[in-house]
Amino acid sequence: MSGWKNTQQGYGRITIMVHWLSALTVFSLFGVGLYMLSLSYYDPLYRTLPWWHKSFGLALLAVTAFRIIWKLASPTPAILPEHGEWTVRLAKLGHSALYTLLIAIMLTGYLISTADGRGISFFGWFEVPALLDGFEGQEDLAGELHFYLAWGLIISAAGHAAAAIKHHLIDKDKTLTRMIKTGE
Repeated sequence: MSGWKNTQQGYGRITIMVHWLSALTVFSLFGVGLYMLSLSYYDPLYRTLPWWHKSFGLALLAVTAFRIIWKLASPTPAILPEHGEWTVRLAKLGHSALYTLLIAIMLTGYLISTADGRGISFFGWFEVPALLDGFEGQEDLAGELHFYLAWGLIISAAGHAAAAIKHHLIDKDKTLTRMIKTGE
């Protein structure tokens, strides 16, 4: 299993693949979500895109749950020696914000989708039941929160990417390469 697991020197293939799969999915769901806001009732994609958005959102939930469990079960690579106390604190704060926003977005998406008491189809394979439904204004409140949380996540993810690029181009450290190549 060499190369698949994290080590003190760097991230393993599983962490790297899950990181980039999550990033691609988040940005894709954001783009599709924004596009869905422009659809009229009679648009052919009015029902199709939300179905895909919900299914991929549930898939991202599963990947995020796996990612958290994997993070707890795997060693964390050692902090780079050139990273000072503030860099480490800001990185931890940024990662916590990303996870918190991601989970909050998925929870609000669930609340939007189940507001009418119906479950959510997962690619037509099975249905995730509606467990929390029926409070007044659920769909509208959850929808508004979902929108602003999504923007918060995208802005935070862009800041996360900018920090990684800064580390690579200005600081010339291995922060970015550790999330691209195993063992770095």
